[in-house]
Amino acid sequence: MIHFVGAGCGAEDLITVRGMRLLQEADVIVYAGSLVNPKLTEYGKEGCKVWNSAEMTLEEVMDVLIAAEKDGLNCVRLHTGDPCMYGAIKEQMDVLDEHGIDYDVCPGVTAAFGAAAALCVEYTLPTVSQSLILTRMEGKTAVPERESIRSFAAHHASMAIYLSSSLTGQLKDELIAGGYSEDTPAAICYKVSWEDQELYPCTVGTLPETAKAHGIYKTAIILVGDAIAPDGYEKSRLYAADFSTEFRKASK
Repeated sequence: MIHFVGAGCGAEDLITVRGMRLLQEADVIVYAGSLVNPKLTEYGKEGCKVWNSAEMTLEEVMDVLIAAEKDGLNCVRLHTGDPCMYGAIKEQMDVLDEHGIDYDVCPGVTAAFGAAAALCVEYTLPTVSQSLILTRMEGKTAVPERESIRSFAAHHASMAIYLSSSLTGQLKDELIAGGYSEDTPAAICYKVSWEDQELYPCTVGTLPETAKAHGIYKTAIILVGDAIAPDGYEKSRLYAADFSTEFRKASK
């Protein structure tokens, strides 16, 4: 069995209990060294073999996973954040399927939620936004036209934009072209939950200059939307005194 495990967004204690247990039982760990905190590999038991996939091709990674399975070893493929977000796990699972190897997935805390926690932000404020869009700018990996930043910006929802901190000039232009105003709240969140975390609240219009001023061009997530710094909102109806629920009758 190969275990795909979400490492979380940085801090070693933000991994799930299940993910930590799988690491503790692992004979082999293949981790995404370009983004995953290497301290997480220290959860591995004595004698655990650790591979850094940042230095490997897909074929080399799969050779390690397949060999571990053939040898009857416990193996963890450790991905940054949550494996389902830009984790490139499907292509690995397809190879494992071809070899008849079982696998499972353990979720992790993705950067969008690590950043919200660091900023004490609620993405889904009543009357402000009730939706969160997780997306990215087009770079080496193409983005379908129907999923462009410009088209998503038309919804005025909260947005968490991955893999785009080197493209803040283009990002600003696309957000504005889609309908966000220049003074829409935004934030650049660098290495959220790491010891060297940096948080820079700004606006859509000042995204490029904020990134340039602080030398941010990678390992950051960008948040956009009125919920990032709300100018008023309605309280949740869930706890309103005049609202009945299955557990509480309205008192007014």
